[in-house]
Amino acid sequence: MSKSVIHSDKAPAAIGTYSQAIKAGNTVYMSGQIPLDPATMELVEGFEAQAVQVFENLKSVAEAAGGSLKDVVKLNIFLTDLGNFATVNEVMGRYFQQPYPARAAIGVAALPKGSQVEMDAILVLE
Repeated sequence: MSKSVIHSDKAPAAIGTYSQAIKAGNTVYMSGQIPLDPATMELVEGFEAQAVQVFENLKSVAEAAGGSLKDVVKLNIFLTDLGNFATVNEVMGRYFQQPYPARAAIGVAALPKGSQVEMDAILVLE
């Protein structure tokens, strides 16, 4: 099985020793995205804006892989405040339609660069 690196200039550059995504066969494993504006590499402000930016970043990487968010089969959401779950759920509804991907929402103590939210995903391409 071959694997290839997926990269999008429309998503933030990796800030460590990882790729934005790796495609293995018809499966794409997307690294965690935080709400960095890809143009400035700075966090956007406000929780709802952060959630939107994360979905936009994931969308850009999915498109670079030849897919879209409709190809997401598994989504992991990491929140520094589980009180923001209703907001992230509402924002997610703007990006996904049924059947929704399998999902986990996990409370964590901290995220890179002081982000309030991070998400990673797995896509299966046709």
